[in-house]
Amino acid sequence: MTSLTLTPLSGIPLIRRNDNLADIICKALEQNRISLQDGDILILAQKIVSKAEGRTVNLADIAPSQRAIRLAVQTDKDPRLVELILQESAEVLRSRLGAIIVEHRLGFVCANAGIDHSNVNPPSPIKLVEDSEDLGNLDHEDWVLLLPIAPDRSAEEIRNAIHVETGKRIGVLIIDSHGRAWRNGTVGVAIGIAGMPGLEDLRGKPDLLGYTLQVTTVGAADELAAAASLMMGQAAEGTPVVHARGFPYPLREASLKELIRPKEQDLFR
Repeated sequence: MTSLTLTPLSGIPLIRRNDNLADIICKALEQNRISLQDGDILILAQKIVSKAEGRTVNLADIAPSQRAIRLAVQTDKDPRLVELILQESAEVLRSRLGAIIVEHRLGFVCANAGIDHSNVNPPSPIKLVEDSEDLGNLDHEDWVLLLPIAPDRSAEEIRNAIHVETGKRIGVLIIDSHGRAWRNGTVGVAIGIAGMPGLEDLRGKPDLLGYTLQVTTVGAADELAAAASLMMGQAAEGTPVVHARGFPYPLREASLKELIRPKEQDLFR
């Protein structure tokens, strides 16, 4: 077992739509004096991927449906936000004051479809002129951020671009903060995977006493996501990319799908 080293990359600027994340990360690696090696992993906060992909939405542009209005009354939420939650979800599973628990269109269960208010900047004035007739609405409270459309694809594109730049075989992990049904507090979890395992199957391997493991599978991507989330922070830290070296499992091709529990096995539904 080698040591696992996590290094948050300083020098990442505020990300705007159409920014080249691979280029920005390569420059940050150089500034932080990190030379990529085969087997390294780069962990990205979902927020910068969503911003680069233009997933920022102005609530002023959203017209809530009657279903959204009814659910907004039940949960004391902005009906425009509820409309976005419904659009991003496959199914509403639970709701209470302040929270709507959904099966996201990407397959996992989360609160409020992963839509975020914090640290969401409106587009630049130039971009706003290009995209909107409402030039006066720059209220930060009206802007929200949706999850990437296809996080696995986003991770793969970033991985490929960095491979072209560096020649190194690496993994890329896109993470978000989720709550859990059986414990308090949010933790970092994987929502996009490229070039690294989501699950590591230990069934058939012996433990210290020689007993053959029967059911053990490790959520390796989520474990790394949680560790990287500690380094990123949740507020004003400004370190949305973490470099990892010493990941204890071999890199391989994978996708988020292997981390999603099938509905028929989900005892919390």
